[in-house]
Amino acid sequence: MAKREWDESDVRIRPNKRGSRPRTKERPSHDDAVRGRIVTVDRGRYTAIVAEDSSEERVVVAARARELRRTPVVAGDFVALVGDVSGRPDTLARLVRVEERQTVLRRSADDTDPIERVVVANADQLVIVVAAANPEPRTGFIDRALVAAYDAGIEPLLLVTKADLKDPAPLLATYEHLPLTVVVSRTAETDEAPADDAPADEAAAGAGIDARGADGSSARLDAEAVAELRAELDGHVTVLLGHSGVGKSTMVNALTGADRATGGVNAVTGRGRHTSSSALALRLSEAPPGSWIIDTPGIRSFGLAHVDPDRILHAFADLEPGTAACERGCRHDAAAVGCGLDAWVAEGNAGDAGPARLASLRRLLGSGSREEAQDAKELGA
Repeated sequence: MAKREWDESDVRIRPNKRGSRPRTKERPSHDDAVRGRIVTVDRGRYTAIVAEDSSEERVVVAARARELRRTPVVAGDFVALVGDVSGRPDTLARLVRVEERQTVLRRSADDTDPIERVVVANADQLVIVVAAANPEPRTGFIDRALVAAYDAGIEPLLLVTKADLKDPAPLLATYEHLPLTVVVSRTAETDEAPADDAPADEAAAGAGIDARGADGSSARLDAEAVAELRAELDGHVTVLLGHSGVGKSTMVNALTGADRATGGVNAVTGRGRHTSSSALALRLSEAPPGSWIIDTPGIRSFGLAHVDPDRILHAFADLEPGTAACERGCRHDAAAVGCGLDAWVAEGNAGDAGPARLASLRRLLGSGSREEAQDAKELGA
């Protein structure tokens, strides 16, 4: 039998299941990409404003490029978009790059969770929203938000709503030694504005700004407080942070003319009802360019696992000078012997609220995880 002659046609090559194109780690530079500001994120779709404050401004919806699947993209981010960036209905661009962030507000699920969650990007102000009552204000939450703001390089403000239900003076006394701007707002639930022939005192009590939510509820806000807060927000990118039911979305509606859904508080549990499901950036009405307000979903915990304990103290400016008398290596917690903070507070240098402030600091430094868990339990998280 003659020996068979073999050639290249007799060699069987199994096709590559992943295709024949060679893989490379090099990615296009996308020099032709357009810049946009992310205003909201919803189920893998990113809504951005392109050509902001120009005649060509438009809203573009994009999907994230595969190489960015592990990169968080949040409201406030500036991103690079390619593909169909016309903004026409039923079109989809591709998000290929997240630009460098100026600030990042982060939180963790609790004080033991090592995973950071980016809340918003590129904000320069944080408004911490609490109610004077219904639900009751929590100084622990305020302190945590202040720590996160100072750590991120964001200027904090405190907004106290529903001051008509309870005098907020005791709460405000806790923070009187801090360089913290405070705005107090009265809220009166109402179905309609006062009649033209109403008595003068009744008309004065009802005077204000009506804000109506998408669920049809209505509230009349203190016009003076809205104007005061508005003056602080003009020209800034501001994020509102607070528990559900404190009136964040109602205030956003008054400031922007939007109709973010608003919700009440359960009369039995005292818990707020979630009405905002995702962060949304909105323009302030009749404001200078670059004036944005970002409404965030109501949160029930604000962990600080991402913040170095040495930096937590910086958020307690009324206590920090007392550490000058501490021995080197002092941890300033409840177990510290000879901590200078005890004498500082005992001498009244931190005011009447000094003991409560020191206790809050030490909870954050030493047993914050237990406090966070208790807060979550009480709030029904």
